[in-house]
Amino acid sequence: MFENVDLDLPASAILAVHGAAGTGRTCLLLALAGRMRLTSGAVRVGAHVLPDDHREVRRTVAVAAAGPALALEPRLRVGELIAERTWLAPGVTTAAVRAALDVVGLDVPEKLMAEELGTAGSTRLALALCLAERPGAIVLDDLDRDCTPDQRREVWTAVGQAARTGVTMLTGSARPAPADLGAFPLALPALSADRLPGDSAQEEAR
Repeated sequence: MFENVDLDLPASAILAVHGAAGTGRTCLLLALAGRMRLTSGAVRVGAHVLPDDHREVRRTVAVAAAGPALALEPRLRVGELIAERTWLAPGVTTAAVRAALDVVGLDVPEKLMAEELGTAGSTRLALALCLAERPGAIVLDDLDRDCTPDQRREVWTAVGQAARTGVTMLTGSARPAPADLGAFPLALPALSADRLPGDSAQEEAR
């Protein structure tokens, strides 16, 4: 859960929300994507205002990764995940996915399972699959989980490359983004232990 957040993010920018588990990082990102119901305040995404325009915002903002429920199926192969995206996302072609993979700097055999890519590899794959849909913005949470310093740099570089295509990146991580990325940083403090879940946001069925 989160509270007292006030920000203005231009298109094609990178929002870098950082904070430890329990700070409301994921809830904030899902709220910006129209997938969490706000109990107060408002969010404008382009011409759309939440909570009234949540359907339009969901069509504008794609979610690459946000918690265990919104992540790639680890036992599917890369080729299967690419094929699945072309079936489920209107207008997405295999060529579009391959172009997006080039943007994020990922070149892996299609026979590999997602779990064999490691956390950094699967994160970049999830980003590429969303990027191929050409959304207005992409949510990518927990992007530095279980990553070495070199792997974190690879993922942040992929985020920067994605933003250069014109998509707005809404990211979440435990550590701050690299200073040279030019991201808009937002640190979330830990909530007090006596706060009850649901005080500031209530999850809406996806």
